[in-house]
Amino acid sequence: MAGERRRKVWRRVVIVWALAVVVAGGLTLWMQDSTEPGGPYVWEETKPGETPDLPPCPTPEHGGAVLCAYAEAD
Repeated sequence: MAGERRRKVWRRVVIVWALAVVVAGGLTLWMQDSTEPGGPYVWEETKPGETPDLPPCPTPEHGGAVLCAYAEAD
């Protein structure tokens, strides 16, 4: 009797765990899709010799590298 009861408990534990995994995965996919901006995504071509009017990239005081990224807000 004890072995049969133990199997039922483990079966319930596995079912609850599987349901939790499925629900968490579904919520993750749903939330991920809702936070991404809408498309379409396209490259913007510039004419040769044409540079956009952007502010200068800051220079670190103690040397090192700096990466500047600019985004245009609508």
